[in-house]
Amino acid sequence: MRSLLDELGFYTLAGGAPDPRAMLDELRGAEAMGLGTAFISERFNVKEACTLSGAAGAATERIRIATAATNHNTRHPIVTASYATTMHRLTGGRFSLGLGRGIEPMFKAFGLPMITTAQMEDFVGLMRRLWHGEVVIGHDGPAGTWPVLALDPAFDEDIPLTLVAFGPNSLALGGRCFDAVVLHTFFTDETTARAVATVKRAAEEAGRDPAEVTVWSCFATIGDHLAPEVRLKKTVGRLATYLQGYGDLLVRTNGWDPAVLARFRADPFVAGFRGALDAKATTEELEHVAELIPAEWLAPAASGSPEQCAAAVRGQLTLGCDAVILHGASPAELEPVVEAYRAGT
Repeated sequence: MRSLLDELGFYTLAGGAPDPRAMLDELRGAEAMGLGTAFISERFNVKEACTLSGAAGAATERIRIATAATNHNTRHPIVTASYATTMHRLTGGRFSLGLGRGIEPMFKAFGLPMITTAQMEDFVGLMRRLWHGEVVIGHDGPAGTWPVLALDPAFDEDIPLTLVAFGPNSLALGGRCFDAVVLHTFFTDETTARAVATVKRAAEEAGRDPAEVTVWSCFATIGDHLAPEVRLKKTVGRLATYLQGYGDLLVRTNGWDPAVLARFRADPFVAGFRGALDAKATTEELEHVAELIPAEWLAPAASGSPEQCAAAVRGQLTLGCDAVILHGASPAELEPVVEAYRAGT
């Protein structure tokens, strides 16, 4: 096996995944290549985070495993706390519990309340207390109200916590009380640098060492060695899906023109499409969608030859990020880029 590249990670089962068993081959390939962390995103279909992370822990020996992300309000806090402790011990300390806010339209459709910054901060405090053996009596806070919360008084576990962050409040929360922060895909260079500064400043203001909070760039890595239709799905399809789910937030964060987003949404095909564009749209349909998205919106990504992709990945580190998720591709698809990255470091 190659030496670990601690500063590089990937998302297993990127995008839609009809067969979760594909993750096992991906993890074996990632470990052989030396990728440092495997991130597991959660979708309410065949990508349930607890099941996948347990399988990932059992199938690997070296690579770190992080949920990025699950939501704290979809499970009882005792279930989440015991899940994280189980993963921590199963993997010999290679696990990080990653949390996020969730997607507003989906939460509304499922009758789930939207997650607030105060709730996540309260929840993090509960997790750390439970992992260190505390019996919590009569908790009544933003995360909820419970008569008793307890795992095992003998526990004394330091389990890393990761936050998938977007806006300034989430980024500051990550700096205050999380161990790692994952940024969003298709952030411009300016947005990325600003996000890193927000996290590090919040850590310092909270009396923490900013260097102890790892900021991950989530960087679309789609090289020209992939087939054109695959690149179309992983770039246009993926960004279009983000615009479907939370386009206003992404456009506002990057300072993009909201009129372009309005035209995208008003397009008859997009307006009438049911489901995620990256998972359901055909190549011909994505070619139409590509006409609605400006090239500069797709530019914050690693593209071109493996060497050009590797240089773009290193560019994320020069913006202040501590590590980079090579997003949107499997380890097999990433192998030429990772080899070029090794050759250039």
